[in-house]
Amino acid sequence: MRAHLGDQLIIERTTTSAAKRDGEIVGLHHEDGTPPYDVRWSDTDEVTLVFPGPDAHIRHLEHGRPRPTYAATGPDTAEAEATPGRTPGDIGRRVAVERRRQKLSREETARRARMSPGYLEYLEERPADPSVATLIRLADALGTTVTTLRGGGVDLPPGQGQALLHPQLRDLGPEECLTLLSSHGVGRIAVSAGAGRPAVVPVNYDVIDDAIVFRTAPGSTPAASVGEEVAFEVDHMDEALSQGWSVLAVGPASVVTDPEAVRQLADHAHTTPWPGGEREMWVSVRPVHLTGRRITPPDG
Repeated sequence: MRAHLGDQLIIERTTTSAAKRDGEIVGLHHEDGTPPYDVRWSDTDEVTLVFPGPDAHIRHLEHGRPRPTYAATGPDTAEAEATPGRTPGDIGRRVAVERRRQKLSREETARRARMSPGYLEYLEERPADPSVATLIRLADALGTTVTTLRGGGVDLPPGQGQALLHPQLRDLGPEECLTLLSSHGVGRIAVSAGAGRPAVVPVNYDVIDDAIVFRTAPGSTPAASVGEEVAFEVDHMDEALSQGWSVLAVGPASVVTDPEAVRQLADHAHTTPWPGGEREMWVSVRPVHLTGRRITPPDG
């Protein structure tokens, strides 16, 4: 028995009391199309790992319903977002986030993971419980781990992967530092929190006109940076490849008071502060010194 993605698996029950069952093959475990298969059943919409028995046969794509078409859109378009009215599961959200971070379309990710684009869309947009084999293929396609896709490491600090045997540590120039810093996200600001005690706190930040900007509340720890020279650090680590980078920016922090400037910052912000609440005080840090380092394999 051999099948392709999108083919239909039909179970012909041998007893008259049992109903016939069919489903779409959404995942292959062998490149030659031999069993087992990941099948999305038409009666339950669930996906299970199936080892077809003698009562099963394949209805190939050319003899059944036509293959649905999916636009090969880029990762920055609306196709990366969940369809309104659907609630994705935790695994689906992590897959979608990692796919966008890798700048991969759904079709390319599905091709790498040997599954149908339709099933990947289903996984990203609805609660789903993919098989272990499916998660392994997705993790491999995205350059991450099954544990990461399952969220098993969310309470662990990054950097627990094995160090490279002969890592290469390279200093980054100001332009490369600014490029990495400008990807926006979560960074850490070091301030004097009072009584001479230092504090380092995470903030959601953007880079607008070469300045680091973030929202906070008056009286908060990040607000203590106003009028002071501060350090701001952002980094990224690839646990699977044991490599990554870090950038450190040092410069004066000031509060943005001009109403038009505040409006423009709010209009250009990529995210709202994760802690929520009233955080309408905009702080701007304009780097005077930018330094960074990257860890890669030898000659990477």
